[in-house]
Amino acid sequence: MLADCLHDLTLLGPGGMAAMAGALFVAGLAGGATHCAGMCAPFVLAQAAATADRAASGGMLCRLAGAALLPYQAGRMLGYATLGALAGGATGLVTQVSGVRYLLAALLAAAAVLMLGQASARIATWLPRLPAPRLPAGIERRVAALLAAPTGWRGVALGLMLSALPCGLLYGALAAAAASGSVLGGALGMAAFVLGTVPALGGVALLGRLFGRRAGGPALRAAGAALFALNGMVLAAMALRVAAIA
Repeated sequence: MLADCLHDLTLLGPGGMAAMAGALFVAGLAGGATHCAGMCAPFVLAQAAATADRAASGGMLCRLAGAALLPYQAGRMLGYATLGALAGGATGLVTQVSGVRYLLAALLAAAAVLMLGQASARIATWLPRLPAPRLPAGIERRVAALLAAPTGWRGVALGLMLSALPCGLLYGALAAAAASGSVLGGALGMAAFVLGTVPALGGVALLGRLFGRRAGGPALRAAGAALFALNGMVLAAMALRVAAIA
C-alpha cells in the first residue's frame, strides 16, 4: 500500500496522469503570463538587477542565461514538487486506506472550479483582486539578503522559500496534483506546472517591466482566460471519468 502511494501513476486511469500534467503545464503557461509575471515581478527584477553587470559583460548569450535565472527556477521546481508530492501522497494514503476513490474526483472537480475561476477573473474586470502576498518579517529579511546575490545555492534557496507564497493559482494546481494519488504523480504534476511558468518569468527578467505591462494587457488576459477555461473543462472531464469508475 505504501509503495502505491509513493509511485503509482495509474489511479486516474489510462492516460490520466499525462492529461493532468498537461493541464497543469497549460495552467502554468496561462498563469505565468497573466498572473506570475505581475505577482513575482519584484523578486525576478531584483535578481535580474543584481546579476545585470555580469550578464552584460558576457554578451547576448550570457544575458539570456542570466534571464533564465536557473538557480531560482530550480528552487521553485524543488519547492513546488515537494508540495505536490506531499499532497499526492496524502491523498493516495487516504484513498488506499478507505478504498474510496471519489476523493480523487472531488479534488479534480475542485481544481476545475479554481481554474474556471481564474478564467472568469481575467474576463470580468470588476471582480475583486486579491492583494499581493506578503511574507512574514523574518522570512522577508532572509529573502532580501538572498536577493542581494541570487546566484548558485543562494538562488536555489530563494526559489525554495518563495514557492510557499500563498496564491489562488497554486491552490488549484495543488488540488489537481493531489488527485494523482501518489508522491511521484504529485511531484510530476507540480513540476509540469512550474515548467509552464518559466517562459513568462524569463521574459520579465529579460525585458523587465515592459513584459510585465504587456502581460497585463487585454489580449493576453483574454488568451489566458481561454486557456484557463480549457484547462477547467479538461479537469472537469477527468473528474467525471474518475467518478464513473470509482
